[in-house]
Amino acid sequence: MSKGYAEGSALEERLADLERAQREPPRPDAPLRAAVFGSTDEEPDAHFLGWADEVDADDLFANGDAYGIKLRRVPAPTPPAAPPHDGAAPR
Repeated sequence: MSKGYAEGSALEERLADLERAQREPPRPDAPLRAAVFGSTDEEPDAHFLGWADEVDADDLFANGDAYGIKLRRVPAPTPPAAPPHDGAAPR
């Protein structure tokens, strides 16, 4: 499998975060992150390929793995909130 492609629940979570970010107006304090979008032979509609600091967009294009590549700054997914801590010492 080519660099820049992912499978499973991690990818599904990232895509869900991106969809939520597109539906919801960004918070003023939300950090933006560069994302790579493009098309592949398997999925010709433009879709999320990875984060710009994790995949090499030039390499994806040069190898013919993706085309129509665009970089977009999107709100970075936020980590899930930590469960509330009741102040008790760990057992």
